[in-house]
Amino acid sequence: MPTQARGRCADVSRLRAVRFSSGLMIRCLAISWGCSLLSAASAQAQAPPPAPESQPGRVFCQQSVSYRLADPSSVPESYRRFLGPWSDASWDVNTCAALIVDDVKPDGTASIIYVYGPMGPSTHPPGGVLHGTGIIRDGELRFQNSDGTQFLFRPEIADLVGQMTTPNGQIYQAAFKKTF
Repeated sequence: MPTQARGRCADVSRLRAVRFSSGLMIRCLAISWGCSLLSAASAQAQAPPPAPESQPGRVFCQQSVSYRLADPSSVPESYRRFLGPWSDASWDVNTCAALIVDDVKPDGTASIIYVYGPMGPSTHPPGGVLHGTGIIRDGELRFQNSDGTQFLFRPEIADLVGQMTTPNGQIYQAAFKKTF
């Protein structure tokens, strides 16, 4: 607060102790109220803005992915086992896969990011990052992509075991490791 305003506020405080006519008292109260607002505005203006939250990011299957996980305490305990990034999986010798479960609602609806791509720079299968919704029922997370491929994931001791069934009936399995 400017020094001049502080001095006026102090003068107003001293004037309160002296009896004034009602008109002068009202003016002093108005000045005092204005000084209080200036003090509050000055304190707010000096407070630093909160730092923006950064999103964790990582490269999975040669795809750059940003994500934000829900606070585990906001996810029902029976679904917390699914929460987080899972990677280091391959459906076949050429295709890498990763799964990020970033939130699960009390009804079992899971917000997911499915990532796929080549195993290395020398292989060239197409890659992509799909954002979608799955459902957890009977201890299994299930979802389907736009071409009809179906995915099922179930927790094992330390991994998520995934199964991918293509529209023409081919079945692939892979173990997804918890990524920290």
